[in-house]
Amino acid sequence: MRKPFFPVGLNLEGRRCIVIGDDDDREAIEKSAALRESGAEVVRITGSFADEDLSGVFFVVSTPSDAQLSARLRRLADRDRFLLCCIDQPKYGFVAMTAIAKAGPVRIAISTAGLAPRVGKAIKSSLQRAMDAKFARFVEVLAGARAREQRRHPEPHEAPLRRRAMIEAAHGFEADVRFRYPDWFEPVDKDTAPECPP
Repeated sequence: MRKPFFPVGLNLEGRRCIVIGDDDDREAIEKSAALRESGAEVVRITGSFADEDLSGVFFVVSTPSDAQLSARLRRLADRDRFLLCCIDQPKYGFVAMTAIAKAGPVRIAISTAGLAPRVGKAIKSSLQRAMDAKFARFVEVLAGARAREQRRHPEPHEAPLRRRAMIEAAHGFEADVRFRYPDWFEPVDKDTAPECPP
């Protein structure tokens, strides 16, 4: 089993990021949009490129399943010290993309370390359904309350008052998560690991 990746969020505001992939590559299009949404300066590369084209870049995302290209990018990343994600080829990169459920400013990232992407997608879809417009409004109202508390109690020693007010404001909010499994995963003998069907 691959070791889990360390989850982290990147501040990409104003950072130069490159996405490598064909014009009609859905993955490259989606990753470019997500990077732009985070404030990154995104450059698309849809064909051949020179090593110098990656000079000064902060983050590179490559979508082609091309081991030769990915190995080349890894050598450049090691040399030039940029972050690298090679989609579906984690051994070449340092970054694994996550499935992201979002509403307003809230982002929940789900990673299976590339071992069970369909499970990650199912979790994302379920969370996304729960994170509806009402949830986004709730977070927006809480953000407004937080700003008011900051104005009302601006001093560092008043931090406990701000914290208590926000705990009280969120009191009653709950999230209920349940999983269902396929029939083949429910063995008769609970001590025996089931076999995944071919």
